[in-house]
Amino acid sequence: MAVSLFKGKQVLVTGASSGIGYETALAFARRGANLILVDINAVALDTAAQTVREQGVQCLTWTADVSDAQAMSGLADAVHDAVGALDVLVNNAGIAFLGSFLETPPETWRRILDVNVMGVVHGNNVFLPHMLKAGGPRHVVNVASAAGLAPMCQMSAYVASKHAVVGLSETLEMELSGSEVGVSVICPGIINTPIARPNAANVGRSITQSQIERLAQFYRTKGAHPSLVGESIVDAVQSGKGVVLVGPAARLIYNLRRMSRSLLMKALIAESKKIWA
Repeated sequence: MAVSLFKGKQVLVTGASSGIGYETALAFARRGANLILVDINAVALDTAAQTVREQGVQCLTWTADVSDAQAMSGLADAVHDAVGALDVLVNNAGIAFLGSFLETPPETWRRILDVNVMGVVHGNNVFLPHMLKAGGPRHVVNVASAAGLAPMCQMSAYVASKHAVVGLSETLEMELSGSEVGVSVICPGIINTPIARPNAANVGRSITQSQIERLAQFYRTKGAHPSLVGESIVDAVQSGKGVVLVGPAARLIYNLRRMSRSLLMKALIAESKKIWA
């Protein structure tokens, strides 16, 4: 169900201190929505909130790890006490790891799936029932990736997690089709966000510094600003779009996958060699 006007609405965004989450919060704030910002980084969260409040709206913040079911339950209780049921829920928080499948440790797999998949599950589990009970047009946004539609070299855990978010979102859209709560899954293509600038803890042993620099340069020159995704999320909520393809390569990947998987694979392998060879 589309939400056409945002003035005075309550919008919660996870992973809101930087990148897509931050720009999404600003996009809603510019349209008069009140924001609830959630992130694990308290310092960056406070800075983001200051900018959001400059738009003349209310902005509350909570520090929470979306992978922690108990923490998310406590967050929901506090949010519902403060503002009531959400009008818009944006499950955006996500992390990545650069490295081949064989050098991605099991504990890294668990952490990525806990944040990228279970973070979305927890967000919907604790907020969706109240949204449904409150009635009226409301919307859930789950942020996936073009990596949820096709493979990406050296990012097997991230790709698997984003495929899961796409599948979960489309299933949720079906299950809620008779309600007033709409569901959108956002699949950004090449977006220049902090996730493209990994630190040593998020990189496999075989990844060289020159490869990391080439990756960063690729995102700087080819990537869109994350504000493009933020604006697309607002549009998705207003229009009720289900699957949203945004930014460079996203629509191309989607259409190539439908036309010819082998052609898509050839194109992706050729492009990946420019960075990883």
